[in-house]
Amino acid sequence: MTQRLSLTARLTLLFAMGSSTVLLVLGWLTGVAIDRHFEQLDFDALAGKMLLAQHAIERVKSERDFDTLQSQLSDALVGHHDLVVQVLGPTGEVLLASTGIAFPSEWLTSAPHGQTKALLEWSQGERSFRGMALAISTAIPRWQPLVVAVAVDMEHHNVFMRSLMRALWVFVACAALATGVLGWLAASRGLAPLRTMRERATAVTAHKLDQRLSVDAVPPELAELATSLNEMLARLEDAFHRLSDFSSDIAHELRTPVSNLMTETHVALSRPRDAASYRTTLESNAEEYERLARMISDMLFLAKAEYGQMSDWIVEHGESVHLAQEVRDLFEFYEALAEEKGVHLELRGACSAWGDRLMLRRAVSNLLSNALRYTPRAGTVLVCLSEGDGVSSLTVENPGQTIPEHQLLRLFERFYRADPSRQQATGEGTGLGLAITQAIVRAHQGQIFASSDAGKTCFSIQLPQTPDQPECTDLLV
Repeated sequence: MTQRLSLTARLTLLFAMGSSTVLLVLGWLTGVAIDRHFEQLDFDALAGKMLLAQHAIERVKSERDFDTLQSQLSDALVGHHDLVVQVLGPTGEVLLASTGIAFPSEWLTSAPHGQTKALLEWSQGERSFRGMALAISTAIPRWQPLVVAVAVDMEHHNVFMRSLMRALWVFVACAALATGVLGWLAASRGLAPLRTMRERATAVTAHKLDQRLSVDAVPPELAELATSLNEMLARLEDAFHRLSDFSSDIAHELRTPVSNLMTETHVALSRPRDAASYRTTLESNAEEYERLARMISDMLFLAKAEYGQMSDWIVEHGESVHLAQEVRDLFEFYEALAEEKGVHLELRGACSAWGDRLMLRRAVSNLLSNALRYTPRAGTVLVCLSEGDGVSSLTVENPGQTIPEHQLLRLFERFYRADPSRQQATGEGTGLGLAITQAIVRAHQGQIFASSDAGKTCFSIQLPQTPDQPECTDLLV
């Protein structure tokens, strides 16, 4: 498996490569500028010598002057060891030539008249030259122009450029090394907050979920990351606590029916009994099994809702549900129980909501069942429906004992019962009804409220009428 480079190593390489590239480009530009400067210096020097030769040749008015021309040109080149020259007479004979140097013949045959502004370069063996050629006329009529070619040996230029390039390469290598070291130091110090964040994150365990990253101790570029990690840790801590509480509640709730089943079974097996006694024991066990099955089904439903497995399905497969019709059907279902308890059921208004019909019916059924359970005889359970601004509201109100504030805030917790003694005595419910109702409302992107005052308890549900409504946050009043 290929080992990946660390962020510090990547930044160090980036700094070194960037600085080296900049220095190389700067060195190349410097070399080009120096070479052009040398070319200009050579041009000025050669142009000056060519001007001297031109003045000397133009003063040749007779053959006697021509005889002294060679010595005049030789005297003009005294002290310039890097200059080479070749002069051709009117008939093409060589009047003056530097030893061991042969000018290109095409230069001499195509030498221009007048001043030239271009330098020509050629190589001879290991030596390089830069020069110019010019055809200069004398004052003697009918004479062909004399061809003068002067050049300068570029060896001293080449020596300087090679020394410069060696120094440049050494400087670039040292600069790249220094930049890499400085880049590594800068990257190490700059990434120190990340290492601190990693150490703090490593300290987070299942028993230390309260650890948080210090936002003020990191650079602004990492502050958002630290904030996001803190929010993630807060969500993990909340989810872990809820999972732990849920596990404890499950163990507590399952312990009672399992204990009852074991006790009744041991009692039944303690001595021989008749068939009627065994039947009674089995019927009692069947009730406990039904309670266990209902509790397990409710817990599975809550688990699906907790992981958001229902919301997407509802948005995709939902329908417009007529809540008034669903409430009337539930009134018919609870009619016998209401008559037995002497409770009146009343419906006001009408509205529709988007969602799954069976889920919404279950949520409303849980609220009605809860209201019937706590409504005193001759009381009225009132269901009000209304709609507005794309939101449908359903309110279930019943008279009864006022729920204290500290209990009101915990009504939607799993397995919580405002009156545990009554629940255990009657065996009604599992303490999951309101939690399931809340989960259904959340899955439908709605919100649920609970209030209790002056002997009246009210549960209100708000649901979107279309699937594209924004998600609401649950509030408990």
